[in-house]
Amino acid sequence: MERRSVLKGIGSLFLAPVLAGRAGIVSTKKRVLRVAHITDVHLKDRFGAPAKFVKCLHHMQQQSPKVDFVLNGGDIVFDMNKENIDTIYTQWKLTKDIMKAECSLPVHYCLGNHDIWWSENNRGQAIYGKQYSMDQLQLPKPYYSIIKNGWKFIVLDSVHLDVDGTWYIGKLGDEQFNWLQTELQNADPSMPILVLSHIPILTATSLIEDDTVNKWVMLGGDMHTDNAKIIKLFYQHPNVKLCLSGHIHLRDKVVYNNVTYICDGAVSGAWWEGNRRETAPGYGIIDLYDDGSFDEQYVNYLV
Repeated sequence: MERRSVLKGIGSLFLAPVLAGRAGIVSTKKRVLRVAHITDVHLKDRFGAPAKFVKCLHHMQQQSPKVDFVLNGGDIVFDMNKENIDTIYTQWKLTKDIMKAECSLPVHYCLGNHDIWWSENNRGQAIYGKQYSMDQLQLPKPYYSIIKNGWKFIVLDSVHLDVDGTWYIGKLGDEQFNWLQTELQNADPSMPILVLSHIPILTATSLIEDDTVNKWVMLGGDMHTDNAKIIKLFYQHPNVKLCLSGHIHLRDKVVYNNVTYICDGAVSGAWWEGNRRETAPGYGIIDLYDDGSFDEQYVNYLV
């Protein structure tokens, strides 16, 4: 009995340092960036939208730790397709005036479907298509990449006309896909990558329907129609870590092949008239670390 007790004690002596070492593990990862993701502002001088947007911007800039810069996921103005040129001008002026007066952070934009004038009656006019909004945002191209603090950010142009030219769908097109492929191939394999699009590359929100009977109907404007092709490309590049989107005005998070796809609700909620289903008006906060990991949260700025 005494011998067993002694052996047990010896075993404990050898085990204790191992357990203590495991319990005492201290993470050495370092946060290198804090990013705010705002999307679907749909700014217009109605529904109290300007004052609420200002509140959102102030709320975002009061975060602690502080936000380093903003990713704006598109649908910046309310809706260019259904407005005349004077109203469109007013919406963009309101947007730029508020951003200049109320936001001191750098902002990187992508285009949403409501930022494009595709009305059939306006073909042939200079405002038709994406160029007008690109000029407002000083974007030389609707897709681009930037590098900050060891992370690469790829901003995609996910909104394109369908084959019949009457409505939009989510896709990249051959030229942009080839560009994306080159961007990933040329990136340092050790550099983590965050991808921003307006329309989700992958989302579960399309499964939430009130009137589903025995099947779900997913529209090409609700999610990328070329997502299988994009996901296969991402699979070849494990440094793609996170994809952010908006468009649906719902908050969801899908993890597939070690890539996290987050749809970050909408600043405007249900177009400035409350919650969109169960998702309150809000924005995303993402902490990015030097080891390629991240933390994320959705923030309701109205509470």
